[in-house]
Amino acid sequence: MAKDMLAATGAAALQGLIWPELGICTEQELYLRPQGPVAVLPDQRELRFEAGGHVSFGSWFNLFNLEKWQRECGLQSLSLELQGEGAFELVVFLVPRGQSWDRVVSTYAEFPQDGRLRVDLDHVLAPGFRPGVLFFELRAMGPGRLSGASWQTRDAPRRAPQLALAVTTFKREAAVARTVERFAAFRDSSWMKPHVQMIVTDNGQSVDLPPREGVTLVPNENLGGAGGFTRGLLEARAQGASHCLFMDDDASIHMQSLERTWMFLAYAEDPKTAVAGAMISEQHRWAIWENGARFFARCQPLHMGTDLRDMARMLAMEHETAQPVPEDFYGGWWYFAFPVAQAEHLAFPFFVRGDDVSFSLANDFNITTLNGVVSFQESFTEKESPQTWYLDLRSHMAHHLSLPQMDVGARGVLKIAAWFFLRNLPRMHYDTLAAINLAVEDVMQGPGFFDENADMAGRRADLKALTASEAWQDLDPRLELPPVRHHPPAAWKRHLMKLTLNGLLIPGFARFGSRITLEAQNRSHIGFAWGAAEIACLNAERTKFYTVRHSKSAAWRETGRFLRNARAFLKGYDALAAEYRSRYGQLTSDDYWQARLGLPEAARMMQQEAAE
Repeated sequence: MAKDMLAATGAAALQGLIWPELGICTEQELYLRPQGPVAVLPDQRELRFEAGGHVSFGSWFNLFNLEKWQRECGLQSLSLELQGEGAFELVVFLVPRGQSWDRVVSTYAEFPQDGRLRVDLDHVLAPGFRPGVLFFELRAMGPGRLSGASWQTRDAPRRAPQLALAVTTFKREAAVARTVERFAAFRDSSWMKPHVQMIVTDNGQSVDLPPREGVTLVPNENLGGAGGFTRGLLEARAQGASHCLFMDDDASIHMQSLERTWMFLAYAEDPKTAVAGAMISEQHRWAIWENGARFFARCQPLHMGTDLRDMARMLAMEHETAQPVPEDFYGGWWYFAFPVAQAEHLAFPFFVRGDDVSFSLANDFNITTLNGVVSFQESFTEKESPQTWYLDLRSHMAHHLSLPQMDVGARGVLKIAAWFFLRNLPRMHYDTLAAINLAVEDVMQGPGFFDENADMAGRRADLKALTASEAWQDLDPRLELPPVRHHPPAAWKRHLMKLTLNGLLIPGFARFGSRITLEAQNRSHIGFAWGAAEIACLNAERTKFYTVRHSKSAAWRETGRFLRNARAFLKGYDALAAEYRSRYGQLTSDDYWQARLGLPEAARMMQQEAAE
């Protein structure tokens, strides 16, 4: 263990403060809650107090989930260290599940001359206390300052992870350059420096980076996220990494998340432990989009919509995440750290969409989440297109065909495809219906289709060609769109329109159905579409739009095609499922990917030796 990660007291900082950061997130209540005469200086990472100033760190980024650390890491000692100056009232709260809060520390505290104030918390680990989450509050007795805080332990770590950040990029030169700059600056100043490196897999072979210590650039064939992240994992393994972190090329994370992740992996009792980062939409940086997810028949993001400014809801989420995750839990590849040795299956060649689900479910990871470890992402709603529906459906079907624990039978898999289809039929997204049919047809070709189309070049061209009405166009500010529909129609109208398949069974519906505009957050919600014969869809910035219109010919054409596909799928299901299951291991093996990525024989031998 590196000496520079240890405090002078011989304790290791498990979790330090994370501060609001311009360009990442400045929603202050997610980090701290000041009252009275307190100046918050995030650029200096400091608080300045006058008498009576009060601050609470009962926030998602800075609470300490004691229950999770006890369960997964078996903590035997714990303390809180503060850095600053002045005299304060210090209160440490323990918030158990479903019980009143305990003030486990409530004291007058004056910073010593060296500016470090340490509070022992070993007593909260005793059997008399129920596990929960911890946070602290300060009230200034006079002028004062707080420049840092950390939850610490005297326990010895179980391992010193060698962590490789695997970043995949394609034609996003500026974004990945910023990420590398941020990482390099962080690495130079962090105690993690001997333990962390970055591997940038350049699928576009267009990135030109200046040499950086701890950063490796790997040109790669464009085989999507599946190929890019797999190449990163193989490189990490060859360079002796014990753990790999899959991360997006724009890396919209607080870099302190890396330290928090590393410490959890170092102390985890189970060597199979992996950390899945949460995701927050850039549109509303105060709301969880996904804090881990489950997959069975469909992706089910957990804790979606949790308002992190709402302390009660945030605490309820943290209490729930402290429990062991279900077997169908998976982590998104915007931030997923895992032990290299545990990755017996590499990615399935999906190109993108579904590769992270398959990877989590096929490998025996012990996945957990950590508060404050999150990536801020463009909304998935913004990214929705015929291509994403195509990619999502074929991966959903392939998961259930390939993985025995996902077996739901022929009708169960077909029900998934029908759900995709019926979500789009009333919304008049006929381009998407065509893409859904194409996905079913491609899945029915068997796993060999994924191998032969690992680069998706042909299918991307096909999908682009079929996307006509759903292609985004620049919005002329002078163009008058139909009125915006802010709420779904009345219940009676929704029920009536459901009986008619949103006017599909009504002659002439295209002439008298409503003409509406839907804003970005509502365009995917089927409830807003009932009774509409024309829908103009806006993006979040209201700079682009597309318009879909009622068409009986398009609707019946794609419906007939889907029914023919359904009949063929049910007839051939048994042989198809057997083929997927027999080939899954081969298509996720080292040998397959080393050959598919065109690695030279010498590199293959190094990879094999590293794997062994």
